Amino acid sequence: MSNNPNNLSGDSTVGTWLADPAGGPVLRTMLAQGGQDGESLRPVAKLALNRLVEVSQGAFTQEMVDGLVQRVEAGDIPAEAAQTASASTGQAEAAPAVETPAWVEQVTAGRFSGKTIIITGAGSGIGRATASRVAREGGRVIAVDISTERLADFAAALPDGDIVTVAGDITDNAAVAAIVEAAGERIDGLANIAGIMDNMTPVHEVSDEIWNRVFNINVTGTMKLMRAVVPAMLAQAQGSIVNVASEAALRGSAAGAAYTASKHAVAGLTKSSAFMYGPSGIRVNAVAPGPVITNIEAKFDSPLGAARVRRAMAILPDAVEGDALAASITFLLSDDGVNVNGVILPSDGGWSAA
Repeated sequence: MSNNPNNLSGDSTVGTWLADPAGGPVLRTMLAQGGQDGESLRPVAKLALNRLVEVSQGAFTQEMVDGLVQRVEAGDIPAEAAQTASASTGQAEAAPAVETPAWVEQVTAGRFSGKTIIITGAGSGIGRATASRVAREGGRVIAVDISTERLADFAAALPDGDIVTVAGDITDNAAVAAIVEAAGERIDGLANIAGIMDNMTPVHEVSDEIWNRVFNINVTGTMKLMRAVVPAMLAQAQGSIVNVASEAALRGSAAGAAYTASKHAVAGLTKSSAFMYGPSGIRVNAVAPGPVITNIEAKFDSPLGAARVRRAMAILPDAVEGDALAASITFLLSDDGVNVNGVILPSDGGWSAA
């Protein structure tokens, strides 16, 4: 007889598992074996357990998911963990009285018809979700990424899409020229999404290597793509540029010194360009994401930085997947954002209001 009255499966959310009287102890016991607890999964509470296999980059395997389901169905519940679960989980793991309905992407057919949009970082995460949304809404996508393999996988997933892939380093002038050449004479939009995280070091510990690498990609690469596309947009008296900043562009507690300073620079570059080019028909905006599930790894190489940033992260809203950010980015890229210029739009689940 099954001991799985709630029919827990790999498609059940992490939050549902943690709140379940059988699933919670089993999942927490497995986490404890790896030196973690249920709180470590709080930011992904709304994700299906199966999704962790993909987003954890190998840390959480399909075999683990199958093993959890099998243990619950077999009634193999750790007695000690079951007795202490309510004391150890805390409010952060409690299931809400009424579960928030899952957001479902609504594609607007034809919103980008006839438009050519350059999207960097298109091989994964927010960039891939944005490129996919634009392609499915009729746009011609110039998909840019450092990884040829990721680009090929993206293009194969949308065989009916109008997608041109360009593998290259956005900090390299020759690569930038190749991107613009692939786009052709008309460039209607640019989404500067490619970026990297730092290692959470405060300024007295930041190395020249980390500082220069983060600024080179997050700021210089963004600037070079903007500089390259603006002439075409000026010639057609129309265009939309969307940069990806971060909550770290709005506050000091979201990352280390290098990443935070780089995203503040992106915000300044956005506002300056919006002011300069607004009368010429070019809109320049930025999106400031909160917690997002991507393949960008956040490393903590500083005990001081780790302690400070992790304390601030205690108030993070639940992490979202890239398609939620793509909804914000494509709004600003599209004609729907006609009267929006020079804004840094927090797309963060309310983190900036905390």
